[in-house]
Amino acid sequence: MAKIKPSKGAPYARILGVGGYRPVRVVPNEVILEKIDSSDEWIRSRSGIETRHWAGPDETVAAMAIEASGKAIADAGIAAEQIGAVVVSTVSHFSQTPAVATEIADKLGTDKAAAFDISAGCAGFGYGLTLAKGMVVEGSADYVLVIGVERLSDLTDLEDRATAFLFGDGAGAVVVGPSEEPAIGPTVWGSEGDKSETIKQTVPWDRFHVGDLSELPVDSEGNIKFPAITQEGQAVFRWAVFEMAKVAQQALDAAGISPDDLDVFIPHQANVRIIDSMVKTLKLPEHVTVARDIRTTGNTSAASIPLAMERLLATGEAKSGDTALVIGFGAGLVYAATVVTLP
Repeated sequence: MAKIKPSKGAPYARILGVGGYRPVRVVPNEVILEKIDSSDEWIRSRSGIETRHWAGPDETVAAMAIEASGKAIADAGIAAEQIGAVVVSTVSHFSQTPAVATEIADKLGTDKAAAFDISAGCAGFGYGLTLAKGMVVEGSADYVLVIGVERLSDLTDLEDRATAFLFGDGAGAVVVGPSEEPAIGPTVWGSEGDKSETIKQTVPWDRFHVGDLSELPVDSEGNIKFPAITQEGQAVFRWAVFEMAKVAQQALDAAGISPDDLDVFIPHQANVRIIDSMVKTLKLPEHVTVARDIRTTGNTSAASIPLAMERLLATGEAKSGDTALVIGFGAGLVYAATVVTLP
């Protein structure tokens, strides 16, 4: 029996660079209020959101991802040709095939990098980061580009009072490469499919294929609504507050550190009340910087963690070498948490 040669990669992996892209258009709550019965005060108190960015016609999923990725590659100090794999997490690339990752890999100038998309909702960045770490350590790629990118404005029902104000657009990217010491901790991840109905697409794509459009939802003017993201807000809130704090603690335990050892906390930017509740439950010390990028960026799903990370480093609220806990959670319901050293 032939013996397979063992793979050999780097001893450890780390995030080497980060980049972000926010669309030019800034949308205040007043615009959202044109179609729902609510108020700026209610939106701010319930979610913490003041503004969000919405992409224009030229700010496609691919275009935003390429902008963020170029910054991440430059920040990592490597050339695009050194990227061995491109992993894109998104739920808003509407072509079933090919994966948008292949277009991104080509336009960035990689040397025929492996490229694929994943769909893990708001936990997608954590899933992609875990895959990238495995590739670097296993040896199938020296450097991996992990991208979270969304155009959630395309999947927003502006007449849905529960969700119209939540979502924004943008892209965040990181380069993962070799390290001589541990810099990405063990990932605590999983799914609770029995709760999948709490966050979902309103109408599956195949409903438009069968020919009978009579039961599809319509807007106030009688036009058929494009599929959108809907959620059971209270159920999601309770799950995120109580269950995700446990997952975050498990990630700390897996990395062998305590809340006192943390410098930064970067949770998925879903709701500022969820973030504040997790901070309280985890008993994070005052010195820990907490990302609240949601105030001006909204919920950008897979893009929210790298966008928040990029902003904290750019503003000096966090610095290179800081120890950060990151956790994403969302549709599925899925989740992923780990401890990383910031680039």
